[in-house]
Amino acid sequence: MSNTVYPASYYAASAHLGPERPSLQGSHSSDICVIGGGYTGLSTALHLREKGYDVILLEAQRIGFGASGRNGGQIVNSYSRDLDVVEKSVDAAAAQLLGRMAFEGGAIIRERVQRYGIDCDLKDGGIFAALNERQLGHLESQQRLWQHYGYDRLQLLDRSAIQNCVASERYVGGMLDLGGGHLHPLNLALGEAKAFESLGGIIHERSPAIRIEHGAQPVVHTPEGRVTARFVVVAGNAYLGNLIPELAAKSMPCGTQVLATEPLSEEQAKSLLPQDYCVEDCNYLLDYFRLSADRRLIYGGGVVYGARDPANIERLVMPKLEKTFPQLKGIRAEYAWTGNFLLTLSRLPQMGRLGDNVYYSQGCSGHGVTFTHVAGKALAEAIAGQAERFDAFAQLPHYPFPGGHLLRVPFSALGAWYYSLRDRLAI
Repeated sequence: MSNTVYPASYYAASAHLGPERPSLQGSHSSDICVIGGGYTGLSTALHLREKGYDVILLEAQRIGFGASGRNGGQIVNSYSRDLDVVEKSVDAAAAQLLGRMAFEGGAIIRERVQRYGIDCDLKDGGIFAALNERQLGHLESQQRLWQHYGYDRLQLLDRSAIQNCVASERYVGGMLDLGGGHLHPLNLALGEAKAFESLGGIIHERSPAIRIEHGAQPVVHTPEGRVTARFVVVAGNAYLGNLIPELAAKSMPCGTQVLATEPLSEEQAKSLLPQDYCVEDCNYLLDYFRLSADRRLIYGGGVVYGARDPANIERLVMPKLEKTFPQLKGIRAEYAWTGNFLLTLSRLPQMGRLGDNVYYSQGCSGHGVTFTHVAGKALAEAIAGQAERFDAFAQLPHYPFPGGHLLRVPFSALGAWYYSLRDRLAI
Protein backbone atom coordinates (compact mmCIF):
# COMPACT_ATOMS: atom_id res chain seq x y z
CA MET A 1 0.00 0.00 0.00
CA SER A 2 1.18 3.53 -0.68
CA ASN A 3 2.88 5.33 2.19
CA THR A 4 3.80 8.46 0.24
CA VAL A 5 1.73 10.70 2.52
CA TYR A 6 3.93 9.76 5.49
CA PRO A 7 7.35 11.32 6.10
CA ALA A 8 10.26 9.18 4.93
CA SER A 9 10.83 7.60 8.34
CA TYR A 10 11.84 4.09 9.35
CA TYR A 11 8.36 3.69 10.83
CA ALA A 12 6.60 4.47 7.55
CA ALA A 13 8.92 2.09 5.69
CA SER A 14 8.10 -0.76 8.11
CA ALA A 15 4.43 0.00 8.80
CA HIS A 16 1.55 -2.47 8.49
CA LEU A 17 -0.39 -0.19 6.18
CA GLY A 18 -3.92 -0.97 5.11
CA PRO A 19 -6.02 0.69 2.42
CA GLU A 20 -6.64 4.40 2.63
CA ARG A 21 -9.99 5.34 4.11
CA PRO A 22 -12.25 7.60 2.00
CA SER A 23 -12.47 11.30 2.71
CA LEU A 24 -15.66 12.65 4.24
CA GLN A 25 -18.26 13.51 1.61
CA GLY A 26 -21.68 15.02 2.32
CA SER A 27 -23.60 15.32 5.59
CA HIS A 28 -23.43 12.75 8.38
CA SER A 29 -24.49 12.48 12.00
CA SER A 30 -23.02 10.61 14.95
CA ASP A 31 -23.00 10.54 18.73
CA ILE A 32 -19.41 11.78 18.78
CA CYS A 33 -17.08 13.31 16.19
CA VAL A 34 -13.38 12.98 17.01
CA ILE A 35 -10.93 15.33 15.26
CA GLY A 36 -7.47 13.76 14.92
CA GLY A 37 -6.21 10.29 14.05
CA GLY A 38 -3.29 10.13 16.46
CA TYR A 39 -3.15 8.41 19.83
CA THR A 40 -5.45 10.88 21.62
CA GLY A 41 -8.18 10.61 19.01
CA LEU A 42 -7.79 6.87 18.54
CA SER A 43 -7.74 6.14 22.26
CA THR A 44 -10.83 8.28 22.84
CA ALA A 45 -12.67 6.81 19.85
CA LEU A 46 -11.90 3.22 20.82
CA HIS A 47 -12.97 3.70 24.46
CA LEU A 48 -16.20 5.39 23.31
CA ARG A 49 -16.99 2.68 20.77
CA GLU A 50 -16.44 0.04 23.46
CA LYS A 51 -19.07 1.89 25.50
CA GLY A 52 -21.50 1.62 22.59
CA TYR A 53 -21.37 5.15 21.16
CA ASP A 54 -21.47 5.83 17.43
CA VAL A 55 -18.19 7.57 16.58
CA ILE A 56 -16.84 9.20 13.42
CA LEU A 57 -13.13 10.02 13.45
CA LEU A 58 -11.69 12.60 11.04
CA GLU A 59 -7.98 12.65 10.15
CA ALA A 60 -6.46 15.40 8.02
CA GLN A 61 -3.83 13.10 6.46
CA ARG A 62 -3.57 9.42 7.33
CA ILE A 63 -3.78 7.61 10.66
CA GLY A 64 -0.64 8.26 12.72
CA PHE A 65 0.67 10.94 10.35
CA GLY A 66 1.70 13.26 13.20
CA ALA A 67 3.63 12.67 16.41
CA SER A 68 1.92 9.32 17.01
CA GLY A 69 3.65 7.83 13.97
CA ARG A 70 7.03 9.54 14.30
CA ASN A 71 8.03 9.55 17.99
CA GLY A 72 10.79 7.68 19.77
CA GLY A 73 8.49 4.77 20.53
CA GLN A 74 9.12 4.82 24.28
CA ILE A 75 6.60 4.05 27.01
CA VAL A 76 7.60 6.58 29.69
CA ASN A 77 5.52 6.86 32.84
CA SER A 78 4.37 10.09 34.55
CA TYR A 79 4.12 13.47 32.83
CA SER A 80 6.62 15.85 31.29
CA ARG A 81 6.76 17.60 34.67
CA ASP A 82 6.86 15.18 37.56
CA LEU A 83 4.31 14.65 40.32
CA ASP A 84 5.84 17.14 42.74
CA VAL A 85 4.99 19.89 40.23
CA VAL A 86 1.52 18.43 39.74
CA GLU A 87 0.95 18.52 43.51
CA LYS A 88 1.60 22.28 43.53
CA SER A 89 -0.72 22.92 40.57
CA VAL A 90 -4.03 21.38 41.71
CA ASP A 91 -5.92 20.63 44.90
CA ALA A 92 -5.14 17.55 47.00
CA ALA A 93 -7.97 15.40 45.63
CA ALA A 94 -7.00 16.10 42.01
CA ALA A 95 -3.34 15.48 42.82
CA GLN A 96 -4.19 12.02 44.11
CA LEU A 97 -6.15 11.19 40.95
CA LEU A 98 -3.42 12.54 38.66
CA GLY A 99 -0.78 10.68 40.63
CA ARG A 100 -2.55 7.37 40.17
CA MET A 101 -3.20 8.03 36.47
CA ALA A 102 0.48 8.83 35.87
CA PHE A 103 1.23 5.11 35.60
CA GLU A 104 -1.90 3.98 33.75
CA GLY A 105 -0.94 4.73 30.14
CA GLY A 106 1.45 1.83 29.72
CA ALA A 107 -1.11 -0.59 31.14
CA ILE A 108 -3.75 0.69 28.70
CA ILE A 109 -1.37 0.21 25.76
CA ARG A 110 -0.52 -3.33 26.83
CA GLU A 111 -4.20 -4.18 27.26
CA ARG A 112 -4.98 -2.86 23.77
CA VAL A 113 -2.10 -4.79 22.23
CA GLN A 114 -3.21 -8.02 23.89
CA ARG A 115 -6.96 -7.67 23.40
CA TYR A 116 -6.80 -6.68 19.74
CA GLY A 117 -3.68 -8.57 18.70
CA ILE A 118 -1.77 -5.43 17.65
CA ASP A 119 1.62 -6.26 16.13
CA CYS A 120 3.83 -3.34 17.23
CA ASP A 121 7.05 -4.97 18.54
CA LEU A 122 6.16 -4.24 22.17
CA LYS A 123 9.04 -4.81 24.63
CA ASP A 124 9.28 -4.14 28.37
CA GLY A 125 11.73 -2.01 30.34
CA GLY A 126 12.99 1.55 30.13
CA ILE A 127 15.96 3.34 31.69
CA PHE A 128 16.37 6.92 32.89
CA ALA A 129 20.12 7.54 32.53
CA ALA A 130 21.92 10.07 34.77
CA LEU A 131 24.88 11.98 33.36
CA ASN A 132 25.98 13.41 36.72
CA GLU A 133 25.45 13.00 40.46
CA ARG A 134 22.82 15.76 40.60
CA GLN A 135 20.67 13.88 38.11
CA LEU A 136 21.19 10.63 40.00
CA GLY A 137 20.02 12.31 43.21
CA HIS A 138 16.91 13.51 41.38
CA LEU A 139 16.16 9.93 40.30
CA GLU A 140 16.40 8.79 43.90
CA SER A 141 13.85 11.46 44.86
CA GLN A 142 11.67 10.44 41.93
CA GLN A 143 11.64 6.84 43.09
CA ARG A 144 10.39 7.91 46.53
CA LEU A 145 7.78 10.18 44.97
CA TRP A 146 6.42 7.48 42.66
CA GLN A 147 6.35 4.99 45.55
CA HIS A 148 4.15 7.47 47.43
CA TYR A 149 1.57 7.00 44.68
CA GLY A 150 1.82 3.22 44.83
CA TYR A 151 4.23 2.62 41.96
CA ASP A 152 6.92 0.11 42.93
CA ARG A 153 8.46 -0.98 39.63
CA LEU A 154 11.61 1.17 39.80
CA GLN A 155 15.14 -0.05 40.44
CA LEU A 156 18.05 2.35 41.02
CA LEU A 157 21.20 1.54 39.06
CA ASP A 158 24.75 2.47 40.06
CA ARG A 159 27.50 2.99 37.47
CA SER A 160 28.28 -0.72 37.23
CA ALA A 161 24.62 -1.75 36.97
CA ILE A 162 23.77 0.74 34.22
CA GLN A 163 26.81 -0.34 32.20
CA ASN A 164 25.37 -3.84 32.25
CA CYS A 165 22.34 -2.36 30.46
CA VAL A 166 23.89 0.37 28.28
CA ALA A 167 27.38 0.04 26.77
CA SER A 168 28.29 3.70 27.26
CA GLU A 169 30.73 5.47 29.56
CA ARG A 170 28.54 8.60 29.76
CA TYR A 171 26.30 7.60 32.66
CA VAL A 172 27.04 7.62 36.38
CA GLY A 173 23.92 5.61 37.14
CA GLY A 174 20.24 5.57 36.41
CA MET A 175 16.88 4.05 37.15
CA LEU A 176 15.17 1.09 35.50
CA ASP A 177 11.41 1.28 35.12
CA LEU A 178 10.10 -2.24 34.60
CA GLY A 179 6.73 -0.73 33.68
CA GLY A 180 8.29 1.26 30.87
CA GLY A 181 9.07 -0.15 27.47
CA HIS A 182 9.16 0.52 23.76
CA LEU A 183 7.30 -0.27 20.54
CA HIS A 184 6.76 0.62 16.88
CA PRO A 185 4.62 3.74 17.33
CA LEU A 186 3.03 3.92 13.89
CA ASN A 187 2.02 0.26 13.98
CA LEU A 188 0.42 0.85 17.39
CA ALA A 189 -1.68 3.68 15.91
CA LEU A 190 -2.60 1.63 12.85
CA GLY A 191 -3.53 -1.30 15.09
CA GLU A 192 -5.75 0.84 17.27
CA ALA A 193 -7.48 2.24 14.18
CA LYS A 194 -8.13 -1.29 12.95
CA ALA A 195 -9.49 -2.25 16.39
CA PHE A 196 -11.84 0.75 16.36
CA GLU A 197 -13.11 -0.16 12.91
CA SER A 198 -13.57 -3.79 13.93
CA LEU A 199 -16.15 -2.55 16.46
CA GLY A 200 -18.00 -0.54 13.82
CA GLY A 201 -16.21 2.80 14.21
CA ILE A 202 -15.87 4.99 11.11
CA ILE A 203 -12.65 6.74 10.02
CA HIS A 204 -12.31 9.30 7.25
CA GLU A 205 -8.75 10.16 6.19
CA ARG A 206 -7.71 13.26 4.23
CA SER A 207 -10.59 15.04 5.94
CA PRO A 208 -9.23 18.06 7.83
CA ALA A 209 -11.60 19.89 10.14
CA ILE A 210 -11.77 23.46 8.90
CA ARG A 211 -14.51 24.84 11.15
CA ILE A 212 -16.52 23.86 14.21
CA GLU A 213 -20.04 25.25 14.36
CA HIS A 214 -20.93 25.41 18.05
CA GLY A 215 -24.44 24.83 19.35
CA ALA A 216 -26.70 22.28 21.00
CA GLN A 217 -25.45 19.82 18.37
CA PRO A 218 -22.04 21.01 17.14
CA VAL A 219 -21.16 20.57 13.48
CA VAL A 220 -17.64 19.80 12.25
CA HIS A 221 -17.02 21.00 8.70
CA THR A 222 -14.42 19.54 6.33
CA PRO A 223 -13.69 20.70 2.74
CA GLU A 224 -16.31 18.34 1.28
CA GLY A 225 -18.50 17.27 4.18
CA ARG A 226 -19.87 17.84 7.64
CA VAL A 227 -20.60 15.81 10.78
CA THR A 228 -23.35 16.78 13.21
CA ALA A 229 -22.76 15.25 16.64
CA ARG A 230 -23.83 15.35 20.27
CA PHE A 231 -20.19 15.81 21.31
CA VAL A 232 -16.95 16.77 19.59
CA VAL A 233 -13.46 15.79 20.77
CA VAL A 234 -10.60 17.95 19.51
CA ALA A 235 -7.41 15.89 19.45
CA GLY A 236 -5.17 17.49 16.83
CA ASN A 237 -2.28 18.48 19.13
CA ALA A 238 0.68 19.90 17.15
CA TYR A 239 -1.17 19.43 13.86
CA LEU A 240 -4.38 21.25 14.80
CA GLY A 241 -3.27 24.53 13.24
CA ASN A 242 -5.47 27.50 14.07
CA LEU A 243 -8.78 25.64 14.10
CA ILE A 244 -9.34 26.88 17.68
CA PRO A 245 -7.27 30.06 18.24
CA GLU A 246 -7.71 30.06 22.02
CA LEU A 247 -6.00 26.66 22.20
CA ALA A 248 -3.24 27.66 19.78
CA ALA A 249 -2.39 30.65 22.01
CA LYS A 250 -1.61 28.36 24.94
CA SER A 251 0.67 25.91 23.15
CA MET A 252 3.53 25.73 20.67
CA PRO A 253 4.43 23.04 18.12
CA CYS A 254 8.01 21.82 18.50
CA GLY A 255 10.06 19.37 16.47
CA THR A 256 12.31 16.58 17.65
CA GLN A 257 14.75 14.80 15.37
CA VAL A 258 15.20 11.06 15.03
CA LEU A 259 17.38 8.79 12.94
CA ALA A 260 17.55 5.04 12.41
CA THR A 261 20.85 3.38 11.57
CA GLU A 262 21.47 0.59 9.15
CA PRO A 263 20.70 -2.80 10.76
CA LEU A 264 23.27 -3.92 13.33
CA SER A 265 24.53 -7.45 13.65
CA GLU A 266 23.00 -9.49 16.45
CA GLU A 267 26.35 -9.30 18.29
CA GLN A 268 26.55 -5.50 17.88
CA ALA A 269 23.01 -4.97 19.09
CA LYS A 270 23.50 -7.25 22.10
CA SER A 271 26.70 -5.45 23.03
CA LEU A 272 25.03 -2.01 23.01
CA LEU A 273 21.79 -2.77 24.87
CA PRO A 274 22.08 -6.31 26.31
CA GLN A 275 18.60 -6.31 27.91
CA ASP A 276 16.98 -4.50 24.95
CA TYR A 277 15.65 -1.70 27.18
CA CYS A 278 14.93 1.75 25.81
CA VAL A 279 16.87 4.67 27.29
CA GLU A 280 16.41 8.39 27.81
CA ASP A 281 18.85 10.64 29.64
CA CYS A 282 17.94 13.19 32.32
CA ASN A 283 18.93 16.39 30.53
CA TYR A 284 16.37 19.14 29.91
CA LEU A 285 16.88 18.67 26.15
CA LEU A 286 17.23 14.94 26.41
CA ASP A 287 18.53 12.21 24.11
CA TYR A 288 16.65 8.92 23.75
CA PHE A 289 17.43 5.66 22.00
CA ARG A 290 16.45 2.03 21.60
CA LEU A 291 16.73 -0.93 19.26
CA SER A 292 14.11 -1.68 16.64
CA ALA A 293 12.81 -5.18 16.01
CA ASP A 294 15.27 -5.55 13.11
CA ARG A 295 18.19 -4.32 15.28
CA ARG A 296 18.53 -0.74 14.07
CA LEU A 297 19.55 1.83 16.66
CA ILE A 298 16.82 4.47 16.75
CA TYR A 299 18.33 7.62 18.26
CA GLY A 300 16.64 10.98 18.82
CA GLY A 301 17.16 14.24 20.60
CA GLY A 302 17.06 17.99 20.51
CA VAL A 303 14.14 20.35 20.05
CA VAL A 304 13.36 22.82 17.29
CA TYR A 305 10.95 25.42 18.65
CA GLY A 306 8.23 26.38 16.21
CA ALA A 307 8.36 22.98 14.48
CA ARG A 308 10.37 23.86 11.38
CA ASP A 309 12.16 20.97 9.66
CA PRO A 310 15.96 21.19 10.02
CA ALA A 311 17.92 21.08 6.77
CA ASN A 312 20.18 18.23 7.90
CA ILE A 313 18.79 16.04 10.67
CA GLU A 314 21.67 13.58 10.50
CA ARG A 315 24.18 16.39 11.15
CA LEU A 316 22.26 17.31 14.32
CA VAL A 317 21.71 13.82 15.71
CA MET A 318 24.70 11.71 14.62
CA PRO A 319 27.23 13.54 16.87
CA LYS A 320 24.98 12.77 19.86
CA LEU A 321 24.80 9.10 18.89
CA GLU A 322 28.57 8.84 18.43
CA LYS A 323 29.18 10.58 21.77
CA THR A 324 27.01 8.00 23.49
CA PHE A 325 28.35 5.05 21.49
CA PRO A 326 31.83 5.89 20.13
CA GLN A 327 32.08 2.27 19.02
CA LEU A 328 29.52 3.08 16.31
CA LYS A 329 31.52 5.90 14.74
CA GLY A 330 30.99 5.74 11.00
CA ILE A 331 27.69 3.87 11.23
CA ARG A 332 25.33 4.77 8.41
CA ALA A 333 21.94 6.36 9.05
CA GLU A 334 19.34 4.96 6.64
CA TYR A 335 16.44 7.14 7.84
CA ALA A 336 16.18 10.57 9.44
CA TRP A 337 13.00 12.49 10.19
CA THR A 338 11.32 15.16 12.32
CA GLY A 339 8.19 14.69 14.40
CA ASN A 340 6.24 17.55 15.94
CA PHE A 341 4.90 17.52 19.48
CA LEU A 342 2.93 20.21 21.28
CA LEU A 343 4.58 22.07 24.14
CA THR A 344 2.76 23.99 26.88
CA LEU A 345 4.36 26.68 29.02
CA SER A 346 3.97 24.59 32.18
CA ARG A 347 4.93 21.40 30.30
CA LEU A 348 1.78 19.87 31.77
CA PRO A 349 -1.04 18.61 29.53
CA GLN A 350 -4.14 20.68 28.83
CA MET A 351 -7.63 19.17 28.91
CA GLY A 352 -10.95 20.93 29.08
CA ARG A 353 -14.29 21.84 27.52
CA LEU A 354 -15.33 24.55 25.11
CA GLY A 355 -18.94 24.98 26.13
CA ASP A 356 -20.81 21.89 27.23
CA ASN A 357 -20.18 19.57 24.32
CA VAL A 358 -16.76 20.25 22.76
CA TYR A 359 -13.90 18.55 24.62
CA TYR A 360 -10.19 18.85 23.96
CA SER A 361 -6.87 17.39 25.02
CA GLN A 362 -3.48 18.71 23.94
CA GLY A 363 0.06 19.56 24.98
CA CYS A 364 1.65 16.28 26.04
CA SER A 365 5.00 18.16 25.95
CA GLY A 366 7.03 15.07 25.05
CA HIS A 367 5.25 12.37 27.11
CA GLY A 368 2.54 11.67 24.59
CA VAL A 369 2.75 7.90 24.12
CA THR A 370 1.45 7.17 27.61
CA PHE A 371 -0.50 10.34 28.40
CA THR A 372 -2.66 10.20 25.27
CA HIS A 373 -3.93 6.76 26.21
CA VAL A 374 -4.90 7.95 29.69
CA ALA A 375 -6.46 11.07 28.18
CA GLY A 376 -8.57 9.03 25.78
CA LYS A 377 -9.95 6.97 28.62
CA ALA A 378 -10.68 10.06 30.76
CA LEU A 379 -12.35 11.86 27.84
CA ALA A 380 -14.57 8.86 27.13
CA GLU A 381 -15.51 8.59 30.81
CA ALA A 382 -16.43 12.29 30.92
CA ILE A 383 -18.66 12.05 27.84
CA ALA A 384 -20.33 9.02 29.41
CA GLY A 385 -21.07 11.05 32.56
CA GLN A 386 -18.16 10.10 34.84
CA ALA A 387 -16.02 13.25 34.75
CA GLU A 388 -14.01 13.02 38.00
CA ARG A 389 -10.75 11.99 36.33
CA PHE A 390 -11.23 14.37 33.40
CA ASP A 391 -11.91 17.24 35.82
CA ALA A 392 -8.66 16.50 37.64
CA PHE A 393 -6.76 17.08 34.39
CA ALA A 394 -8.89 20.16 33.67
CA GLN A 395 -7.62 21.72 36.92
CA LEU A 396 -4.08 21.90 35.56
CA PRO A 397 -3.18 25.50 34.65
CA HIS A 398 -3.37 26.71 31.04
CA TYR A 399 -0.91 29.58 30.62
CA PRO A 400 -0.39 31.63 27.45
CA PHE A 401 3.20 31.90 26.24
CA PRO A 402 4.83 35.24 27.19
CA GLY A 403 5.14 37.55 24.22
CA GLY A 404 2.33 35.82 22.34
CA HIS A 405 2.68 34.06 19.02
CA LEU A 406 5.63 36.12 17.74
CA LEU A 407 7.89 35.84 20.81
CA ARG A 408 7.09 32.35 22.12
CA VAL A 409 9.88 30.74 20.08
CA PRO A 410 12.75 33.02 21.22
CA PHE A 411 11.56 33.00 24.84
CA SER A 412 11.36 29.18 24.84
CA ALA A 413 14.75 28.85 23.17
CA LEU A 414 16.28 31.16 25.79
CA GLY A 415 14.82 29.05 28.59
CA ALA A 416 16.08 25.86 26.96
CA TRP A 417 19.55 27.42 26.64
CA TYR A 418 19.57 28.16 30.38
CA TYR A 419 18.53 24.65 31.38
CA SER A 420 20.96 23.06 28.93
CA LEU A 421 23.78 25.16 30.39
CA ARG A 422 22.75 24.01 33.85
CA ASP A 423 22.87 20.40 32.68
CA ARG A 424 26.37 20.86 31.22
CA LEU A 425 27.64 22.52 34.39
CA ALA A 426 25.75 20.00 36.59
CA ILE A 427 24.36 22.87 38.70
